[in-house]
Amino acid sequence: MTDSRPILFFDSGVGGLSVLAPTRLLLPQAPFVYVADNAGFPYGIKTEAEIAARVPALLGRLAERYDPRIIVIACNTASTIALAHVRHALELPIVGTVPAIKPAAQSSKSRVIGVLGTDATVRQPYVDRLSAEFASDCTVLRHGSADLVQAAEARLRGEAPDPRIFARAMAGLTDQPGGDRLDTVVLACTHFPLVEAELRAAAPHPIDFVDGSAGIARRTAYLTQGQSWPDVPGDGLAVFTAPLPGADALAPALAAYGLSRIVTP
Repeated sequence: MTDSRPILFFDSGVGGLSVLAPTRLLLPQAPFVYVADNAGFPYGIKTEAEIAARVPALLGRLAERYDPRIIVIACNTASTIALAHVRHALELPIVGTVPAIKPAAQSSKSRVIGVLGTDATVRQPYVDRLSAEFASDCTVLRHGSADLVQAAEARLRGEAPDPRIFARAMAGLTDQPGGDRLDTVVLACTHFPLVEAELRAAAPHPIDFVDGSAGIARRTAYLTQGQSWPDVPGDGLAVFTAPLPGADALAPALAAYGLSRIVTP
């Protein structure tokens, strides 16, 4: 008997594709449902109370509709705020996404690292705790950028974002005291690996970029180890919570990630 239940990925937009990609490599037979909450996009400028109320309720409805075997919250903002609420509400495995501060601290030579995320993520006590536990001997610089999230969304639609967006994002870190010694940046929003090349080009000196996507993929594979999969998983499904005016422009990028079907209200 094969198990046709999908792995459900969830993000406010298309950023979670950066987590879906390595997971597909590890689990090629797995069926996937990717949900973008574009009705609530962007999460990074919302309050903690709004996200803590919205995400568990929405994931509860999605779990009823798609019957996933596991849910991956492929969004740093949603994870750092609502992960505990979701795990309390749903009786199935939940994998969250948290800033990759530990590997950044391990690899930094200068002991100055940056956390580049949304405004909501970089101000979270969760980031304080990760920094204290894994980077206590480092200077940890933080910067939040809503423009960078929008730029990544535009990039996936085939548009060319304004290069000044990437320059401003990097300057938000490197212009801080100690920023001239910054050698490692945590991409603490799943949208940002989608524009890593642009960020690298905008950096005023060589900088390494790290994110948690590979670790999330390994964790998802571990939690589904030994489970059966369909012989042919079928086309991946991309679900949007609001009408998507740019669906035609986004469709080729979604198809490249194995999501050949799009569902909108």
